[in-house]
Parts: sequence; structure tokens; C-alpha cells
Amino acid sequence: MASKETVVETRKLTKIYRDFWGREKKVALRALNLEVYRGEIFGLLGPNGSGKTTTIKLLLGLLFPTDGDALVFNLPSGEVRKNERIGYLPEESYLYRFLNAEETLDFYGRLFKLDPEVRRERAQKLITMVGLKDDKKRLLKEYSKGMRQRIGLAQALINDPELVILDEPTSGLDPLGTREMKDHIVKLRDEGKTIIMCSHRLEDVQDICDRVAILNEGELRKLDSVKNLLEDVKRLELRATGVQLNDDLRRDLEAVLEKHGGKIESIGHPTTTLEALFLRIIEESKAHPGRRYMPETKKEEPVPVVAVKGDEGSTHIKK
Repeated sequence: MASKETVVETRKLTKIYRDFWGREKKVALRALNLEVYRGEIFGLLGPNGSGKTTTIKLLLGLLFPTDGDALVFNLPSGEVRKNERIGYLPEESYLYRFLNAEETLDFYGRLFKLDPEVRRERAQKLITMVGLKDDKKRLLKEYSKGMRQRIGLAQALINDPELVILDEPTSGLDPLGTREMKDHIVKLRDEGKTIIMCSHRLEDVQDICDRVAILNEGELRKLDSVKNLLEDVKRLELRATGVQLNDDLRRDLEAVLEKHGGKIESIGHPTTTLEALFLRIIEESKAHPGRRYMPETKKEEPVPVVAVKGDEGSTHIKK
């Protein structure tokens, strides 16, 4: 788990959008108090319009708060020099469509004033990491949405940032790409980087985030570790191997639980997730190329044959 060194802090952070005459139009964020620690994956959850993107833009200094403070690396969010230590992947990447992957990373490396040798080395490493080695010479306008998301992640990491902000990082990716993206994010955390991640895909947040903040209508509704948020302390889960469910086992379990004041709500064999099943099938197909799924054919029941003797002793076959 992450250390308690604070990388991002907001204090009563508020953003109100106003119309031309200064009248209140929309409260996008109201008195948000957050702390994000070094080396953790922090999830921002909420429906559309809940204030997630506004929070990110305030942290990046793209918007100015109406009230309150936003600090990144103990610097005000409006301090431009802090952005040298931040990598950002927006939900819609605004990359130059007429550059290829190598040229894109070289361009962003120049913005961070990286030495040419460092730019080339990091570009090749990141292109390989995100799985675009075979497509690095193609123009970005030829990329699919998932491929643009991959090069967007590489662009966000070109400056070797301490803080990585990802807005919908798995958008447009297939299940394999999604799994790889989540693995990359976990690896970044293991390297000591801090990640703030927005996503509408709750299973992604559940898989990799350490703590989660849930926003709604611009207000913080819940903040805790994923484990604490999902754990149901009123229920007890039991898993066992080497045993089959039968009436005797059920009666014994019911007796034990009743002795301790509980009762069985449901009992049965566990299930996997569709993602886990999909990934396992893909891996098995790679290990055994050419093997196909063949549906079971319904076996026809044999037709009984009965011998019947006729009037004159002749024998007839009757099905």
C-alpha cells in the first residue's frame, strides 16, 4: 500500500460556472476535500456531470477554482512548473493525426526539453510497452480508437512523471487490451508512481484501485479503500475444496450456523467472471492453435426392433 506522503490535496475545492452576467449557472464541484498519497492508484467515480473531469482540470491548472485550494506536490495547481512532473491521458486524446508513433513521442519529448538520445530511448521503450512496435511507422489517422489510447498512454509517460492522471484509460480497448492497460497501471504503481484514474467501467476500478472517491452532483459522497467499500461485514463467506454439496452437508452447516446465531442464505459452487473466462479461452487457443469448439451432438436413441410372426408363419420386422 502507498505511503502517507501526500501528492495531491484539495481543501474545500469549489468550482461554479457562471453565465455572461455573473449569475450562478452550474455548481460543478462543492467543497471537495481529498488527499492522494504517493504510490497509490486512486479512483474517481461518479456519473456524468458529477465533477470528475472538473476536478482533473483544476488539478492540472486548466481551470481556476471559485473557492478553496488544490495542491499538487505541495504547489498550487496554477503553478505551471509542477506539470513537468505530471503525465496526463485525457478521455479524448488530441494527438496530431499526421504524425506516426515515433514522431508523436519525439514531439512531446521536445516539449519537456528531453535530450535527443533520451527521447529516442524512451520512445522505443514505450512503443514496445504499449504493443505498437509493429505499427510505429503508421500515421495516427490510421489507428483504431484502441491504438490511439495506447499511444496516448505512451505520450503521458514520455517525461517519466511522478503523478499520472488517466481519464477513461480503457475506453475503446477490447478485453485483452483492457487487461494489458490495467497491468501497465499496476506496474506504474509498483514503480512508485501515483495514479489518479477516472473510469465508468466499475470492474476496472475494482480490479486495480487502492482507494476510491465517489462523487455525485459535485459533492464527495464516499471515500475509502476498495476493500472496505465492498466488504459486507453482515455476511460470512465460506469456500471449501474436496467436497460435494449434499443434504447431509447442508444440514450440518445449518446446525453449526444456527448454534452461532446465523443462517444459510445461499449455498452452491462459485462462478468465475466473464473477463477471466474470456482471457483463459484466448490463452488456451494460443497454446493449442487449430483446436475448435465443437458442440455436442445429440445422440439418437436406438429404435427397438420386434419380430412378429404372421398367420402363415412368416416373420415381419416391426419398428
